[in-house]
Amino acid sequence: MRKDVRILLVGEPKVGKTSLIMSLVSEEFPDEVPLRAEEITIPADVTPERVPTHIVDYSEAEQSDEQLYQEISKANVICIVYSVNNKKSIEKVTSHWIPLITDRTDKDSRVPLILVGNKSDLVEHSSMETILPIMNQYQDIETCVECSAKNLKNISELFYYAQKAVLHPTGPLYCPEEKELKPSCIKALTRIFKVSDLDNDGILNDNELNFFQRTCFNTPLAPQALEDVKNVVRRNMNDGVKDNGLTLKGFLFLHTLFIQRGRHETTWTVLRRFGYDDDLELTQEYLFPVIKIPPDCTTELNHNAYLFLQSVFDKHDKDRDCALSPDEVKDLFKVFPYMPWGPDVNNTVCTNDQGWITYQGYLSQWTLTTYLDVQRSLEYLGYLGYSIIYEQESQAAAITVTRNKRIDLQKKQTQRSVFRCNVLGARGSGKSGFLQAFLGKNLQQQRRIREDHKSLYAISTTYVYGQEKYLLLHEVMPDFDFLSEADLACDVVCLVYDINNPRTFEYCAKVYKQYFIDSKTPCVVIAAKSDLHEVRQHYSLSPQDFCRKHKLHPPQPFTCNTTDALSKDIYTRLTTMAMYPHMAQADLKNSTFWLRASVGATVCAVLGFAMYRALLKQR
Repeated sequence: MRKDVRILLVGEPKVGKTSLIMSLVSEEFPDEVPLRAEEITIPADVTPERVPTHIVDYSEAEQSDEQLYQEISKANVICIVYSVNNKKSIEKVTSHWIPLITDRTDKDSRVPLILVGNKSDLVEHSSMETILPIMNQYQDIETCVECSAKNLKNISELFYYAQKAVLHPTGPLYCPEEKELKPSCIKALTRIFKVSDLDNDGILNDNELNFFQRTCFNTPLAPQALEDVKNVVRRNMNDGVKDNGLTLKGFLFLHTLFIQRGRHETTWTVLRRFGYDDDLELTQEYLFPVIKIPPDCTTELNHNAYLFLQSVFDKHDKDRDCALSPDEVKDLFKVFPYMPWGPDVNNTVCTNDQGWITYQGYLSQWTLTTYLDVQRSLEYLGYLGYSIIYEQESQAAAITVTRNKRIDLQKKQTQRSVFRCNVLGARGSGKSGFLQAFLGKNLQQQRRIREDHKSLYAISTTYVYGQEKYLLLHEVMPDFDFLSEADLACDVVCLVYDINNPRTFEYCAKVYKQYFIDSKTPCVVIAAKSDLHEVRQHYSLSPQDFCRKHKLHPPQPFTCNTTDALSKDIYTRLTTMAMYPHMAQADLKNSTFWLRASVGATVCAVLGFAMYRALLKQR
């Protein structure tokens, strides 16, 4: 909403512009009227809309044309004043003032006009018959008010309508010729309806209507008032009410009715509560609330955010199969201006046998977005209406900013839930296979992935000592000379080589010696394609001797060329190392660290699956 309103009064000499302003301020008709009133500011606390209002007078006798043009360009609303007993002043509205204002304002940002018929105390008839055709001819005219500076008739109403024309304009909402809402308004109200339809049945039931009413107007509707609203819709359309709830058509009809009855502020209150600006676009402040992220800190979703996202999933999982079909995904994102997930998402998170994103995969994708690009996550939560439904100041309330990693290392413990593993290796060494195996896809399934649907990320959950954690794998492009800080910033590193290709280990050795030999980031060497024959690597040391020399754990054999269920052990070990880098550094020389991690993971995976099944039954 605007921070202030600037009202300009123009019109022919002697029509009473200055008298109107002075009568408003002093609440009595002035004995002496100057040629022009000084600009006055009405403080916010005495205006109905709580917005400071500046009122500016124009005098042909005191001001030049250039000064008039400047005032027109600065005005938010212009009142064209005429005298109801002076036909010439009425004619000048269309012959002079409206064309002048039109020429001096930008076509895309026309200022609203209000026609003001002053001196109504001098005549017994109304000028409305003459004015109505003018109002129908010019879309920029918001309304017409007849008033009297002498009798103080409609003075405060005049300035209230002027203020309202700026704060609650009809233009963006409604087309008077067609007598219907404009497409951009229908689009915004449709999103608001879908966000408010908490069970996604296409109807706002009494609970949802009451929640909507309380959210927008801070007061619930009495049961009788609810019935009255629905009865109004029933009387005017057949499909506006269904199963005693309001349909989208009924919801849109109500807003059309509000606007037709001059209650634009009702619709604007709703639009602004749901984040819209005067152009019916979601504001930057709504979509991107300020959130400070110090260096070496990460961003995660908190408990309330996950609860909200679970409710969104439930709302759209129509067939209750704990996965989102393409149609269900499409329906979920109808409140977005674009489709945020591409086909690569199906190769970034867990999917079911049909390739549909599972409940776990859905939460994983949200976790990934929040970790990699928190601004985008805030934007997405804004489209879904998180701050409105959870009654928070903004989506920033959904985000936890973790503490600095250095403090975690010093205290030898972490509260983080998401850990990043960068996967490095020569081209063709098996990095992509390593990522996809984490999502449960064997080599045969991976071969069916289209090239343009591949992903450089894979994220899923693992269990470490009874705690569910997210492991985020990132395949780093093997451009040795151009590894950026982002390529190196992670919690644990995987160095992958192909045991069947003699030229692949050298890359791992060079990367380790140049970038990680002195870092505190734990490193693991992965001997990929372990189902194939192992050949001697073209490097001065064998992989085993290299690991022994640098006090790394022996290369871990890995293959995804199997029809058996893929083991998650290596991923649990990586997460454990990321959580406890100090232990990984100290204990990698012996096998007890791996053993503790694997046993803990197996027990917790069984427990976790049992809890997940129980949760699904409840859902």
